[in-house]
Amino acid sequence: MIARPGASPGLETEGKRGIVAAVFAGGVRHSILLGIALCALLASPALACNGAQNILLTGSVNIDAGQMAEFRSMPPLKVVAVSAPPMARYDEKRKVYTGIGMDIFCFIAEELGIRFEVATTQDKTVADKLQLIREGLADVFIPLSHSVEREKHGIFTSPYYESHYAIIARHGLRAPIHGLADLEKYRVGYVKGVVFEPILQDIVPASQLRAYDQTSSDGLFLAVRNGEIDVAVFNKSIFIEKRYRQEFFDLEVIHTLREHPRAYRFYFSRTPEHQRLAAAFDQYLAAIDISKSVTMHEDGEREFLERYMAQRQQRVLLQYASVGAALLALAFYLAFLRYRRLTSLLAERNGYIQQQQQALQDAYRKLEALSRTDSLTGLSNRRHFDQMLAYEYAHYQRTGSPLSLFVIDVDHFKEVNDYYGHATGDEYLHTVARILESNVTRLTDLAARYGGEEFTCLLPDTTPEAALKVAERIRRAIAAQGLPNALATPPLLTLCIGIATVIEGDPGAQTLFDQADAQLYKAKQAGRDRVCTTVIE
Repeated sequence: MIARPGASPGLETEGKRGIVAAVFAGGVRHSILLGIALCALLASPALACNGAQNILLTGSVNIDAGQMAEFRSMPPLKVVAVSAPPMARYDEKRKVYTGIGMDIFCFIAEELGIRFEVATTQDKTVADKLQLIREGLADVFIPLSHSVEREKHGIFTSPYYESHYAIIARHGLRAPIHGLADLEKYRVGYVKGVVFEPILQDIVPASQLRAYDQTSSDGLFLAVRNGEIDVAVFNKSIFIEKRYRQEFFDLEVIHTLREHPRAYRFYFSRTPEHQRLAAAFDQYLAAIDISKSVTMHEDGEREFLERYMAQRQQRVLLQYASVGAALLALAFYLAFLRYRRLTSLLAERNGYIQQQQQALQDAYRKLEALSRTDSLTGLSNRRHFDQMLAYEYAHYQRTGSPLSLFVIDVDHFKEVNDYYGHATGDEYLHTVARILESNVTRLTDLAARYGGEEFTCLLPDTTPEAALKVAERIRRAIAAQGLPNALATPPLLTLCIGIATVIEGDPGAQTLFDQADAQLYKAKQAGRDRVCTTVIE
C-alpha cells in the first residue's frame, strides 16, 4: 500500500513489475529471496501518517529544485520496520505502524514529496530485514541504532531519538550487577545482530553468552524465566510494554545501561540517490521540533499500561469469582470423601491468587510513579508539580510559614539544539536536573521539569533570604559546568531564575507562580545569567 495520499497507482505497479523482472533476471541465487520480498510488499500495511502534525519545523530548509524533482520522481520507497515503542509501535488490530520515528518520517516524506510503502515483515528477524536493505530489496529501515559494521552496508541519517538498554532478570534475583563489566560472571542472553553484540562478546565468555535469532523476543524472556540464562540485555522501553502484553510479571529491570545510550536513526540502502536523500533528511532533522510527538507517544505508552491494568484487574476479579464458585461447588461435592485434599488445593489456589494480586499491586505502584515523572530528566513532571503547589499553598494558609517558588529557564537553549542537535540539548537538560536535585535536597522540597527547557522548584518553610542563597548556588553550579553554547554571549550555558516568596496574605497559588514568572522575565530583560526575587506581603 502506498502510504502517501495521491500516489500514482502506475508508479506502484511499475515498481512491483520491476521486482518481478529482477526475479527472472537475477538468476537462481536470489530468486527465492526476491520472491519472498515481493510477496511481503504486495501485502504492505498502512502507515498511520496523521502523526506528522506532531512535528514542527523551527527553521528553514533549503533543497534545490533539481533535487526536489529527483525525489518526487523516485519510485515508492520500500520501508521495513520493527516494533520498538515509542519510536515505532505495530498495532496488530489496525495493521498500522505509529510512533515518534513514524511521525518524523511521514513529515519529511511529505515535505520532500516522497512516496513510500511499508512491507509486512512481522515474521522476519532484525537480521533478515537488514539483509533486505543490503540486497537492495528494501530502501529504508525504521528505527535502527548506529554501528560501524552496519554503516558499511547502508547510510545512516542523523539521530532523532535516544533510548537505553537494560539488564533484565527474574524478580528477586540478588545479583550485584551495576554495569556491563559485572556480566562476566553470569549466563547472558541477547537478540542476535544488536549493536551491543560485540560489546557483550568482549565482556562475557563465549560459553556463557547466548544469542536469540527469532522474529519475537519472547524466547529470550522465556529463557530468563526458565533459568536457561541468568539475565537478558534488551531495550528498556520495549521491555516495559512487552512485560504487560505478555504478562512477564516475574521479570524486572535490575539495571539501566545509561552509560551506553542508543541513538536511533533512519537507515537507507547504499545508493547514490539514497545518499542525497539521507542528506536531505539530515537537513530536516536539524530543523524540526519533535517534543509534541515524544510527549504524545510516551504518554500513549502510559495510557496503554493504565488501560491494561484496569482490564487485568477486572479479569482477575472475574477469575477469582469463578475459582471461588468452582471451589465452593467442589467443596460440597467432595466434602466428605476428599476434605483434606480439598483443603490443600484451596490453600494452593489462594496462594497463587495472592501472588498475582501482589504482582499487580507492585506494577500499579510503579505505574503511578511513572505518571508523576518526567521521562527525560527523572524529575517530577508538570502535573505532579501543579498538584504539590496546591498542597503546599494550603499548608502555607494553615501555618503561615513562608513558601518560596522558583521558575527557571535555560538561557538561549534553542541555540543549543540548533547548533549541537537535540541529543546534546537532552544531555544539557539532564545536567540541569542533576544540579537541581543536588541543591534542592529537603524531603519537603520539590524540583520539576515544567516543559521544554523550563524548570520549577517548590521550597516550603523557606524565607526570601534562604531561597535566594539556594538559587544563587544553582546558577553558579550551572555556570561552573562550562557547557558550551557557541551561539550565545558568553558562549556558555547559563540560567535565569525568578523567585517569589509569600509571607503574608492570601494572593493565591496562581499569583505566586505568576510573580515568580514575572521575576524570571525581569532577569532575562536584565541580561540573563542572574536571579531576580520578590516578596508577596
